[in-house]
Amino acid sequence: MKVLVIWRLLTVGGVNAGWRNRSVYFKKHGIDTEFLYTTDHGGLHIMQDIAPVYLTKDEKEIKKIIQDHAYDAVIIVDTGAAYKWLRKANFQGPVIVEARTPELIKLTPHVKSFKGIQPELMIVPSQYQQRLVSILTNNVPIEVIYNGVDTTFFRALPTNEIDFNSAPVLPKDKKIIGWIGRLDKRKNWPMLIEVAKKIKSEREDIEIWVIGGAQSVQREEFAAAWREEKLTDIIKWFPVIPYQQMPHVYAKIRQSGGCTLATTKSESFGNTFIESMTCGVPVVASRMMPVTELVVDGETGLLYRGQNVDDAVNQIYGIIDHPDRYQQMSQAAINRVQQNFSIQIVADAYVDLLKKIVQKDVEADGEVGLP
Repeated sequence: MKVLVIWRLLTVGGVNAGWRNRSVYFKKHGIDTEFLYTTDHGGLHIMQDIAPVYLTKDEKEIKKIIQDHAYDAVIIVDTGAAYKWLRKANFQGPVIVEARTPELIKLTPHVKSFKGIQPELMIVPSQYQQRLVSILTNNVPIEVIYNGVDTTFFRALPTNEIDFNSAPVLPKDKKIIGWIGRLDKRKNWPMLIEVAKKIKSEREDIEIWVIGGAQSVQREEFAAAWREEKLTDIIKWFPVIPYQQMPHVYAKIRQSGGCTLATTKSESFGNTFIESMTCGVPVVASRMMPVTELVVDGETGLLYRGQNVDDAVNQIYGIIDHPDRYQQMSQAAINRVQQNFSIQIVADAYVDLLKKIVQKDVEADGEVGLP
């Protein structure tokens, strides 16, 4: 079987990380995945070693790709224009829609109208996202399939396997707080600035690593605030860390007795949460859906109220200042991901769905020619 995944944005975020993991697993089950993007936001290095990637905005070229490769199914991720491309290419196979944007106003253009294409199914990564999507459409079935993480790649590395020489370098006698993701409005970096200011005013044994943001829309605003607030000593910014190095980043955070922090205002899933947990690093995040579907408060991390800076800082201290509790959380986090979010578990559900949908389509085509 061969499937095409269409998404506008080739980013280093959770959607592509999730699809990277799926693609590797699909191949083991005889499913080849190819990817079509219109805009590169620095994510090519994530995908290029595991599957063919097409990067173009040219409609004629897109039409040719769809027509020439005889895909058994097409999966469209938050790309409203793709329905028109499929129609122009006269694609006759099954179409699956993935709805990943967690903001209703931004999601609407991609799922409100399918422009003459009738999707077989909509797939969402959380119960929260299912509720959101059900507001916008009622004539297509919606299935929840969690994002999966490759637990042979993202894992709690033993000390002798950690690459201590590559950036970021672990400082002595500092506990590391990792903040990972894009620098934009939704990820809410201004709250991180406020958290850093409070921590800096209270103690000197914490360093914050900001991982990512090289091509983010608000990187200049972040850089300005970072300098103006005189936080360059407590916040170390690493705009580009290769995806293949991320298990080592998490390992260094764990070595320090630190945790990851999310200040995001909304998510449809949250790949960095499960990456962090499977590497044995507890998570501090806001108590909201779908975070509560991933992080068990008091067991695999601690959740704070709303966007409350004081509460967020207290939860960070509640993890890093209690070594015995830390070890329990670390192991519980690993166990939770292995039981609920490992790629072997969640991708099996996707493989089964794909096989059923494609087989149903083949049988339907066969029936057309029957006497």
